[in-house]
Amino acid sequence: MSDPTQSPGATLVIERLTREAFAPFGDVIELEGAKQFPINLATTIRFHDLAKVDVTDEGGRTLINLFRGEPRVLPFEVKMLERHPLGSQAFVPLSDRPYLIVVAPAGDLDVTKVRAFVTRGWQGVNYAKGVWHHPLIALDQVSDFVVVDRGGEGLNLNEQDLPESLWLTEEAMRAVQR
Repeated sequence: MSDPTQSPGATLVIERLTREAFAPFGDVIELEGAKQFPINLATTIRFHDLAKVDVTDEGGRTLINLFRGEPRVLPFEVKMLERHPLGSQAFVPLSDRPYLIVVAPAGDLDVTKVRAFVTRGWQGVNYAKGVWHHPLIALDQVSDFVVVDRGGEGLNLNEQDLPESLWLTEEAMRAVQR
């Protein structure tokens, strides 16, 4: 791994994940503020319509997967981003551990618009169709996620290397935790 103090590139500011800040990239999946109502003879609370799953382009179908992410260590070098042009992709953590999200708006990749977020652990995200994002960045320990995305024919993955690395650092994490 390269050292951010010795390599070209910028350190990304890490922001707290909120619905408002993440709206240009998709949905934050969380219970706070969600529609809710009792079901099953009032023995269960349904938190309703938490994300807009969008996977039907070119005959796509919904997949439900489990991803097990190896923990990444900071400083972490962001060298590439990926996108799914035919469908959304939702990550719902199965533990209460923070993880990092790196995103850029859909369309041609503009590295000046890359943003980084840290979750409160239990928050999930749903990347809108075509939004650039880094693959899963689990922290501290192996972490499991339910992932809802698109299956079917058609090219639904583009990867693009960045012209210069971007960095996620301990200092940036400490700044957001203040």
